[in-house]
Amino acid sequence: MAHSGPMTDWRKAKLPVFAFLAPATLLYTLFMIYPLIDSIRLSFYSALSGGDLAFVGFDNYRTILSDPDWAATFWNSFWNNMKFFAVHMLVQNPIGIALAAVLSLPRLKFRNTYRTLIFMPTMLSVVIVGFIWQLILSPVWGVGADILDIVGLKSLFGPWLGKEGSALITLAFISVWQWVGIPMMLIYAALLAIPDDLVDAAIVDGATHFEVFWHIKMPLILPTVAMVSILTFVGNFNAFDLVYAVKGALAGPNFASDIMGTLFYRTFFGYQLQLGSPTLGATVASLMFMIILAGVLFYLFVVQRRMSRYQL
Repeated sequence: MAHSGPMTDWRKAKLPVFAFLAPATLLYTLFMIYPLIDSIRLSFYSALSGGDLAFVGFDNYRTILSDPDWAATFWNSFWNNMKFFAVHMLVQNPIGIALAAVLSLPRLKFRNTYRTLIFMPTMLSVVIVGFIWQLILSPVWGVGADILDIVGLKSLFGPWLGKEGSALITLAFISVWQWVGIPMMLIYAALLAIPDDLVDAAIVDGATHFEVFWHIKMPLILPTVAMVSILTFVGNFNAFDLVYAVKGALAGPNFASDIMGTLFYRTFFGYQLQLGSPTLGATVASLMFMIILAGVLFYLFVVQRRMSRYQL
């Protein structure tokens, strides 16, 4: 009987927690989990001429992955997405780490101003960003050539958004310019959480700021860097808006900038002479989900586990 009071209080204390979680859980289930499950379900059906659905099993997946009319387009968009992700991993995240390291220097003046200016593009609409960079990089009236001329590199300027070999990479760099503030802020917050005693002791021992960052701070922020990497992966394989805003649904020239998001849009809704197919579109969306899920599981069971062992 002595324990009945605390047990009763504990059970009563749980009720407000569930009451607060219920609205968010309901909304998440309604707008995220249910559409995801229904899209996967729809991918196993095919639309008949009368509008009814017929169960076809994995036929839609075989069509997307192996049919000559679909496979080349799908694998082209997949590898373009991998290139898009690689640019962000090799350019955006290292720059974000470097900027966070500089902003965390104790004697840096105007750090708040720098942080605000770098983070500001993330608050802009993707449509506005795409339109601005189209104007800057236009070979007819853009100011990109004039900017390069100031530093003597005008000969390198070209219609980068109009060439098959450079359109996707150019779009990736535009995306890096807009979103580099996100990894910068996440890593900057992780750097601020490092105890000052560790840094002060290293500086007293004669270490430079670079040595302190590389040998002390960097190992401590590796879990944050890993989290930023998986967020980059998920965001890049969900990307759509920038490519659509700059190059349209056809992701030209000649599908050189086509990624899985634009392929899904054309497949599901149709575009110009291509008729839309909700079932094939749901199949593309399900394949996108499986790719993202594979990346997240790799992070959870391989990367994060090694990080935990390293911390122990």
